[in-house]
Amino acid sequence: MDAWITPLLTMLALPQYGLSTVFVVSFISATLLPLGSEPVVFALVQLNPDLFWPVVLVATAGNTLGGALTWWMGFGAHQVADKYTTSAHHVRALAWLVRMGPKACLLAWLPLVGDPLCAVAGWLKMPFWPCVAYMAVGKFARYVLMTAVLTGLVKWW
Repeated sequence: MDAWITPLLTMLALPQYGLSTVFVVSFISATLLPLGSEPVVFALVQLNPDLFWPVVLVATAGNTLGGALTWWMGFGAHQVADKYTTSAHHVRALAWLVRMGPKACLLAWLPLVGDPLCAVAGWLKMPFWPCVAYMAVGKFARYVLMTAVLTGLVKWW
């Protein structure tokens, strides 16, 4: 995997491409690939503080579209996979997701569980647009809070 990620990130170096880098990295990081967009968002805001809101909005858009792609991957996986036996934890998690509905996608910003959560929402055939809307709200709030704290606009302690 390093064979293609390193050249991609080198090609999209921040000073040269800026917002397009934020979009691509945010999009990729919202799929099931292990990549974080926070360092890129923080770095660009540090380089250009005037771009705070454009960076947050572009990162939110890229991350939300990546989450939507993950939703479709989950939906597609459900279409081709047979039902399988699951553990008690898995059954409880699925029951919680069904009970919460698309609102569970507010948690799509969480590390480790957020991206699979989008895939499971697609697997469960939850309504696409409400899921995307909740993903966008959660991801936007994360980027605003994280970037504001890291740049010192908001004091965490």
